[in-house]
Amino acid sequence: MIDPGQHLAQMRAAAPLVQNMTNYVAMNVMANVMLAAGASPAMVHAEEEAPEFAAIASALTINIGTFSAPWARAMLKTAAAARAAGRPWVLDPVAVGATSYRREIGAQLLAQRPSVVRGNASEILALSGRAVAGKGADSVDEVASAEAAASRLALNHGMVVAVTGAVDFVTDGTRAVRISNGHDMMPRITALGCSLTGLVGAFVASQPAFGATVATISYFGLAGEIAGRNSSGPASFQVALIDALYSLTPEELDRGARITPA
Repeated sequence: MIDPGQHLAQMRAAAPLVQNMTNYVAMNVMANVMLAAGASPAMVHAEEEAPEFAAIASALTINIGTFSAPWARAMLKTAAAARAAGRPWVLDPVAVGATSYRREIGAQLLAQRPSVVRGNASEILALSGRAVAGKGADSVDEVASAEAAASRLALNHGMVVAVTGAVDFVTDGTRAVRISNGHDMMPRITALGCSLTGLVGAFVASQPAFGATVATISYFGLAGEIAGRNSSGPASFQVALIDALYSLTPEELDRGARITPA
C-alpha cells in the first residue's frame, strides 16, 4: 500500500539537497518547483566539481536535454560518483532516440544503474532499443505502448521506470501502478517534465524508490489539477502550479491521489 501523503511529509521533513545536472531551458523552472515542494536544489554540472558534489548531495538527477560532450563526460563521472557514495540518482533521457549521440550517451548512463528512469513513452522505448516516433523531446507514442518495455528495463537493470503521459505508469519490474492525476495544461509549459524529475530525486533521496516515485508523480499531477482550477492560461498556470506544490498538504494528497494497480 503506497501512502503518498506520508512520502510527501517525509520529503519535506528531510528537505533534501538534490544535485541537478539539467538543461538550460529547465534550470529556473525546476529550481522554483523544487523549492516550493520543500527540497533544496543545486544546479552543479561542471566536470571539475560535479562528481565531488555528488557525495555531498542527498540525491542526483541527470537530464540530457541540452547536453554537450563536456556535459556528457561530467554526467558519466558524476553518476559513477553518486553510486560510489551510495546516493540514489535519477535519469531523464530527454529525446534519447533523436540522434545516435544521444542513444550512445543514454546507454552509457543506463549502464551506471540509475535508481529511477523517468521519461515519456518515446524516450523509454528508445532507451530500450526500440525505434520510436518522437518529435525531439515530445512523445508521439502512447504510454501503454511503452509499458512492456518499461517493465523489461526495470527488471533487467534493477531500477524503477516511470513512463509519464496522460495516465502515468510506474514499475520496478515486479510491481506496477497507473496514476491518473494531472491536467491538460501541463504539456504546454516547458520544463515541467524536467521539474518532475527533480522532484523524484527529492522524494527518493531518503525513501524506497518505487513508492517514492509513485508518490511524486501523484503529488505533481494533483498540484496540476489544483492549478488548472486557478488559472486562465499557460502563464498563470505555471504560477498556480508552484503555489499548489507549496500549499498541498499530505492529507489532501492522500484524498486526491488516483493510484491503481496495473
